[in-house]
Amino acid sequence: MFPIAKILLPVDFSERANQAVRFAVPVAERFHSEIILLHVLPPYREFGAMELASAMTDILANRRIDAEQRIAGFLHAELAGHRVRRLLLDGDPASEIVDCARREEAGLIVMPTHGYGPFRRLLLGSVTAKVLHDADCPVWTTAHVDALPSGEAALKRILCVIDLSPSGAHALNWSAQLAAEFGARLTLVHAMTELDPRTEGFYFSPEWRKFLVDNAEKEIAALQQKAGTQAEVMLTMGPAAEMICEEARKAEADLLVIGRGADAGVLGRLTSHAYSIIRQSPCPVVSV
Repeated sequence: MFPIAKILLPVDFSERANQAVRFAVPVAERFHSEIILLHVLPPYREFGAMELASAMTDILANRRIDAEQRIAGFLHAELAGHRVRRLLLDGDPASEIVDCARREEAGLIVMPTHGYGPFRRLLLGSVTAKVLHDADCPVWTTAHVDALPSGEAALKRILCVIDLSPSGAHALNWSAQLAAEFGARLTLVHAMTELDPRTEGFYFSPEWRKFLVDNAEKEIAALQQKAGTQAEVMLTMGPAAEMICEEARKAEADLLVIGRGADAGVLGRLTSHAYSIIRQSPCPVVSV
Protein backbone atom coordinates (compact mmCIF):
# COMPACT_ATOMS: atom_id res chain seq x y z
CA MET A 1 0.00 0.00 0.00
CA PHE A 2 2.76 2.42 0.98
CA PRO A 3 5.07 3.86 -0.19
CA ILE A 4 3.48 5.15 -3.38
CA ALA A 5 6.10 4.44 -6.03
CA LYS A 6 4.12 5.70 -9.03
CA ILE A 7 1.40 8.32 -9.42
CA LEU A 8 -0.71 8.32 -12.58
CA LEU A 9 -1.83 11.81 -13.57
CA PRO A 10 -4.31 11.77 -16.49
CA VAL A 11 -4.57 15.17 -18.20
CA ASP A 12 -6.83 16.72 -20.81
CA PHE A 13 -4.82 20.01 -20.96
CA SER A 14 -7.57 21.85 -19.06
CA GLU A 15 -7.11 24.20 -16.11
CA ARG A 16 -8.49 21.45 -13.87
CA ALA A 17 -5.57 19.25 -14.81
CA ASN A 18 -3.36 22.03 -13.46
CA GLN A 19 -5.28 21.77 -10.20
CA ALA A 20 -4.78 18.01 -9.99
CA VAL A 21 -1.01 18.39 -10.15
CA ARG A 22 -1.15 20.58 -7.01
CA PHE A 23 -2.01 17.44 -5.05
CA ALA A 24 0.15 14.96 -6.94
CA VAL A 25 3.34 16.95 -6.33
CA PRO A 26 3.32 16.92 -2.48
CA VAL A 27 2.64 13.17 -2.47
CA ALA A 28 5.39 12.58 -5.03
CA GLU A 29 7.81 14.62 -2.93
CA ARG A 30 6.96 12.68 0.22
CA PHE A 31 7.33 9.23 -1.35
CA HIS A 32 9.85 10.09 -4.10
CA SER A 33 7.24 8.86 -6.56
CA GLU A 34 7.51 8.80 -10.31
CA ILE A 35 4.74 10.85 -11.93
CA ILE A 36 3.26 9.39 -15.10
CA LEU A 37 1.60 12.14 -17.11
CA LEU A 38 -0.96 10.52 -19.39
CA HIS A 39 -3.08 11.93 -22.20
CA VAL A 40 -5.49 9.71 -24.12
CA LEU A 41 -6.66 10.53 -27.64
CA PRO A 42 -10.26 9.28 -27.85
CA PRO A 43 -11.68 7.83 -31.08
CA TYR A 44 -12.48 10.51 -33.66
CA ARG A 45 -16.14 10.28 -34.65
CA GLU A 46 -16.88 13.44 -36.63
CA PHE A 47 -16.34 11.68 -39.97
CA GLY A 48 -18.42 8.66 -40.81
CA ALA A 49 -18.42 8.40 -44.61
CA MET A 50 -15.80 6.25 -46.31
CA GLU A 51 -15.17 8.91 -48.96
CA LEU A 52 -13.74 11.15 -46.24
CA ALA A 53 -11.13 8.58 -45.21
CA SER A 54 -8.22 10.55 -46.68
CA ALA A 55 -9.22 13.78 -44.97
CA MET A 56 -9.76 11.92 -41.72
CA THR A 57 -6.28 10.37 -41.90
CA ASP A 58 -4.73 13.84 -42.19
CA ILE A 59 -6.83 15.16 -39.33
CA LEU A 60 -5.87 12.27 -37.07
CA ALA A 61 -2.18 12.66 -37.91
CA ASN A 62 -2.30 16.40 -37.16
CA ARG A 63 -4.22 15.75 -33.96
CA ARG A 64 -1.55 13.33 -32.75
CA ILE A 65 1.27 15.74 -33.60
CA ASP A 66 -0.52 18.49 -31.68
CA ALA A 67 -1.08 16.21 -28.67
CA GLU A 68 2.56 15.11 -28.67
CA GLN A 69 3.70 18.72 -28.59
CA ARG A 70 1.26 19.68 -25.88
CA ILE A 71 2.05 16.81 -23.53
CA ALA A 72 5.78 17.34 -24.01
CA GLY A 73 5.52 20.82 -22.54
CA PHE A 74 2.45 20.49 -20.30
CA LEU A 75 3.11 21.35 -16.63
CA HIS A 76 6.84 21.51 -17.40
CA ALA A 77 7.57 24.16 -14.79
CA GLU A 78 5.27 22.65 -12.16
CA LEU A 79 6.93 19.25 -12.46
CA ALA A 80 10.51 20.44 -12.71
CA GLY A 81 12.79 18.43 -10.45
CA HIS A 82 10.49 15.41 -10.34
CA ARG A 83 10.78 12.08 -12.11
CA VAL A 84 8.21 12.39 -14.88
CA ARG A 85 7.21 10.15 -17.76
CA ARG A 86 4.86 11.45 -20.44
CA LEU A 87 2.60 8.99 -22.25
CA LEU A 88 0.24 9.46 -25.19
CA LEU A 89 -2.24 6.65 -25.84
CA ASP A 90 -5.19 6.09 -28.15
CA GLY A 91 -8.55 4.65 -27.19
CA ASP A 92 -11.34 5.04 -24.69
CA PRO A 93 -9.96 7.45 -22.03
CA ALA A 94 -11.34 5.65 -18.97
CA SER A 95 -10.26 2.20 -20.14
CA GLU A 96 -6.78 3.40 -21.07
CA ILE A 97 -6.34 5.14 -17.71
CA VAL A 98 -7.37 2.03 -15.78
CA ASP A 99 -5.27 -0.30 -17.95
CA CYS A 100 -2.24 1.99 -17.70
CA ALA A 101 -2.54 2.12 -13.90
CA ARG A 102 -2.57 -1.69 -13.81
CA ARG A 103 0.36 -2.11 -16.19
CA GLU A 104 2.44 0.43 -14.32
CA GLU A 105 1.31 -0.82 -10.90
CA ALA A 106 0.46 2.75 -9.96
CA GLY A 107 -0.12 3.37 -6.27
CA LEU A 108 -2.39 6.34 -6.88
CA ILE A 109 -4.39 8.03 -9.65
CA VAL A 110 -4.88 11.78 -9.29
CA MET A 111 -7.46 13.42 -11.56
CA PRO A 112 -10.17 16.10 -11.66
CA THR A 113 -13.83 15.18 -11.38
CA HIS A 114 -14.48 16.86 -14.73
CA GLY A 115 -12.75 18.93 -17.38
CA TYR A 116 -13.76 19.48 -20.97
CA GLY A 117 -14.47 17.22 -23.90
CA PRO A 118 -14.89 13.58 -22.86
CA PHE A 119 -14.19 14.56 -19.22
CA ARG A 120 -17.31 16.72 -18.89
CA ARG A 121 -20.34 14.78 -20.11
CA LEU A 122 -22.04 14.36 -16.75
CA LEU A 123 -22.12 16.23 -13.46
CA LEU A 124 -19.45 13.81 -12.35
CA GLY A 125 -17.44 13.34 -15.55
CA SER A 126 -18.05 10.05 -17.30
CA VAL A 127 -14.32 9.29 -17.54
CA THR A 128 -13.77 9.91 -13.83
CA ALA A 129 -16.84 7.88 -12.93
CA LYS A 130 -15.59 4.87 -14.92
CA VAL A 131 -12.12 5.13 -13.43
CA LEU A 132 -13.59 5.23 -9.93
CA HIS A 133 -15.58 2.09 -10.72
CA ASP A 134 -12.79 0.07 -12.32
CA ALA A 135 -9.41 1.16 -10.94
CA ASP A 136 -7.64 -1.16 -8.53
CA CYS A 137 -5.59 1.53 -6.81
CA PRO A 138 -6.80 4.56 -4.81
CA VAL A 139 -8.21 7.42 -6.89
CA TRP A 140 -7.67 11.00 -5.69
CA THR A 141 -10.27 13.37 -7.18
CA THR A 142 -10.07 17.14 -6.82
CA ALA A 143 -12.95 19.08 -5.27
CA HIS A 144 -15.99 19.18 -7.57
CA VAL A 145 -16.40 22.97 -7.42
CA ASP A 146 -16.59 25.80 -9.96
CA ALA A 147 -14.09 28.07 -8.21
CA LEU A 148 -10.61 26.61 -8.50
CA PRO A 149 -8.33 27.02 -5.46
CA SER A 150 -4.89 28.55 -5.74
CA GLY A 151 -1.66 28.29 -3.83
CA GLU A 152 0.17 25.27 -2.48
CA ALA A 153 -1.90 22.27 -1.46
CA ALA A 154 -1.62 21.29 2.21
CA LEU A 155 -2.37 18.07 4.07
CA LYS A 156 -2.90 19.07 7.69
CA ARG A 157 -6.36 17.72 8.39
CA ILE A 158 -7.63 14.39 7.01
CA LEU A 159 -11.16 13.08 7.52
CA CYS A 160 -11.77 9.37 7.01
CA VAL A 161 -15.32 8.12 6.44
CA ILE A 162 -16.01 4.95 8.44
CA ASP A 163 -18.94 2.88 7.18
CA LEU A 164 -18.41 -0.19 9.42
CA SER A 165 -17.66 -2.48 6.48
CA PRO A 166 -14.46 -4.04 5.09
CA SER A 167 -14.07 -1.03 2.80
CA GLY A 168 -14.26 1.23 5.85
CA ALA A 169 -11.43 -0.67 7.53
CA HIS A 170 -9.34 -0.36 4.37
CA ALA A 171 -10.00 3.39 4.24
CA LEU A 172 -8.96 3.72 7.89
CA ASN A 173 -5.66 1.89 7.33
CA TRP A 174 -4.85 3.93 4.21
CA SER A 175 -5.73 7.31 5.72
CA ALA A 176 -3.87 6.51 8.96
CA GLN A 177 -0.68 5.77 7.03
CA LEU A 178 -1.05 8.90 4.91
CA ALA A 179 -1.69 11.04 8.00
CA ALA A 180 1.39 9.58 9.69
CA GLU A 181 3.56 10.36 6.65
CA PHE A 182 2.42 14.00 6.51
CA GLY A 183 2.03 14.57 10.24
CA ALA A 184 -1.63 15.36 9.61
CA ARG A 185 -4.45 15.27 12.13
CA LEU A 186 -6.76 12.31 11.43
CA THR A 187 -10.45 12.36 12.31
CA LEU A 188 -12.98 9.62 11.68
CA VAL A 189 -16.55 10.46 10.70
CA HIS A 190 -19.49 8.07 10.62
CA ALA A 191 -23.02 8.89 9.49
CA MET A 192 -25.73 6.78 11.11
CA THR A 193 -28.40 6.36 8.43
CA GLU A 194 -29.34 2.69 8.42
CA LEU A 195 -32.77 3.08 10.02
CA ASP A 196 -35.40 0.38 9.62
CA PRO A 197 -38.57 2.05 8.18
CA ARG A 198 -40.62 0.16 10.75
CA THR A 199 -38.84 2.06 13.51
CA GLU A 200 -39.09 5.47 11.87
CA GLY A 201 -41.18 6.75 14.76
CA PHE A 202 -38.25 6.14 17.09
CA TYR A 203 -35.87 8.31 15.09
CA PHE A 204 -35.79 11.05 17.70
CA SER A 205 -36.16 8.71 20.65
CA PRO A 206 -33.24 9.18 23.08
CA GLU A 207 -33.17 5.41 23.69
CA TRP A 208 -32.98 4.62 19.98
CA ARG A 209 -30.34 7.26 19.39
CA LYS A 210 -28.27 5.93 22.31
CA PHE A 211 -28.49 2.40 20.91
CA LEU A 212 -27.22 3.55 17.52
CA VAL A 213 -24.44 5.65 19.02
CA ASP A 214 -23.29 2.92 21.42
CA ASN A 215 -23.25 0.34 18.65
CA ALA A 216 -21.31 2.61 16.27
CA GLU A 217 -18.80 3.59 18.94
CA LYS A 218 -18.19 -0.06 19.82
CA GLU A 219 -17.56 -1.08 16.20
CA ILE A 220 -15.36 1.93 15.47
CA ALA A 221 -13.32 1.28 18.60
CA ALA A 222 -12.75 -2.28 17.41
CA LEU A 223 -11.64 -1.01 13.98
CA GLN A 224 -9.25 1.47 15.56
CA GLN A 225 -7.79 -1.15 17.87
CA LYS A 226 -7.11 -3.42 14.91
CA ALA A 227 -5.60 -0.54 12.91
CA GLY A 228 -3.56 0.73 15.84
CA THR A 229 -5.08 4.22 15.69
CA GLN A 230 -6.55 6.54 18.30
CA ALA A 231 -8.18 9.13 16.07
CA GLU A 232 -10.95 11.47 17.12
CA VAL A 233 -14.41 10.18 16.13
CA MET A 234 -17.35 12.27 14.95
CA LEU A 235 -20.80 10.66 14.76
CA THR A 236 -23.63 12.23 12.78
CA MET A 237 -27.20 11.19 12.09
CA GLY A 238 -28.96 11.97 8.84
CA PRO A 239 -28.35 11.77 5.07
CA ALA A 240 -24.84 10.36 4.77
CA ALA A 241 -23.35 12.51 2.00
CA GLU A 242 -24.77 15.78 3.32
CA MET A 243 -23.69 15.12 6.91
CA ILE A 244 -20.20 13.91 5.97
CA CYS A 245 -19.52 16.89 3.70
CA GLU A 246 -20.83 19.29 6.33
CA GLU A 247 -18.38 17.82 8.84
CA ALA A 248 -15.61 18.27 6.28
CA ARG A 249 -16.56 21.93 5.90
CA LYS A 250 -16.68 22.57 9.63
CA ALA A 251 -13.35 20.85 10.15
CA GLU A 252 -11.79 22.69 7.19
CA ALA A 253 -10.51 19.33 6.02
CA ASP A 254 -7.80 19.18 3.39
CA LEU A 255 -8.73 15.65 2.32
CA LEU A 256 -11.63 13.23 2.68
CA VAL A 257 -10.94 9.48 2.44
CA ILE A 258 -13.74 7.05 1.59
CA GLY A 259 -13.80 3.30 1.01
CA ARG A 260 -14.77 1.35 -2.09
CA GLY A 261 -15.90 -2.23 -2.46
CA ALA A 262 -13.27 -4.91 -2.88
CA ASP A 263 -14.72 -6.33 -6.12
CA ALA A 264 -15.69 -4.39 -9.21
CA GLY A 265 -18.59 -6.62 -10.34
CA VAL A 266 -21.64 -5.20 -12.12
CA LEU A 267 -22.06 -2.23 -9.79
CA GLY A 268 -18.41 -1.27 -9.70
CA ARG A 269 -16.34 -0.53 -6.61
CA LEU A 270 -18.13 2.56 -5.32
CA THR A 271 -20.31 2.43 -2.22
CA SER A 272 -23.86 3.76 -2.41
CA HIS A 273 -22.99 7.23 -1.09
CA ALA A 274 -19.65 7.71 -2.84
CA TYR A 275 -20.88 9.68 -5.86
CA SER A 276 -22.80 12.13 -3.70
CA ILE A 277 -19.85 12.59 -1.36
CA ILE A 278 -17.44 13.26 -4.23
CA ARG A 279 -19.85 15.75 -5.85
CA GLN A 280 -20.55 17.65 -2.61
CA SER A 281 -17.22 17.51 -0.81
CA PRO A 282 -15.56 20.89 -0.23
CA CYS A 283 -12.15 19.24 -0.46
CA PRO A 284 -10.47 16.52 -2.54
CA VAL A 285 -11.62 12.93 -2.00
CA VAL A 286 -9.53 9.77 -2.12
CA SER A 287 -11.53 6.62 -2.88
CA VAL A 288 -9.57 3.57 -1.70
